[in-house]
Amino acid sequence: MSEPLTRRQQAILEHLRARRDGDTHPPTLDELCRALGLRSRGSLHKHIQALVEAGYIEPMSGKQRGVRLRADDPDRIGTLPLLGRIAAGRPIEALENPEDLQVPGRLRGRGRCYVLQVCGDSMIDAGILDGDWVVVEQRDHARDGEIVVALIDGEEATLKRIEQTPGACILHAANPALAPLSYAPERVRIQGVVVGQMRAY
Repeated sequence: MSEPLTRRQQAILEHLRARRDGDTHPPTLDELCRALGLRSRGSLHKHIQALVEAGYIEPMSGKQRGVRLRADDPDRIGTLPLLGRIAAGRPIEALENPEDLQVPGRLRGRGRCYVLQVCGDSMIDAGILDGDWVVVEQRDHARDGEIVVALIDGEEATLKRIEQTPGACILHAANPALAPLSYAPERVRIQGVVVGQMRAY
């Protein structure tokens, strides 16, 4: 787990984000020193290096001018389409007018992602409750143990933890009241893998 940011590192990050949102050029180390009231470029460089290692800032190189935030800033808010609702053993209930939800960068996967709202309690022991939104990275493969959106026989969609063997695709609920479901591999198509989750209280 990465170390929490210091107050100075947080101030640097907020300054860089404000400049980016204001569409101005990335600041040089000297400009950052002046803006933040720092006298030592050396101490600033240590903070910048810590932010590079934490994944917020692009590594410094001789080719680029200025201190740049990474494009995939883990805290940057973006929008993803809410495509519908998913309940065990039913088709995804697609929304007639898909809306966009704001999703922090750290909840999004690397590929194309979308959001589904969960109906039912089949994944409660995995901490996924009725009404939660799951962020799904669209892909057609998964590692054993990942939570997937699985399409069965081209008709029914379900949210389950997957186990794959040469002769079977086993979908596990995270609810002791529900037995695992086993299918021939050709009957199951993976439509995506859960990479994030949101909840309203």
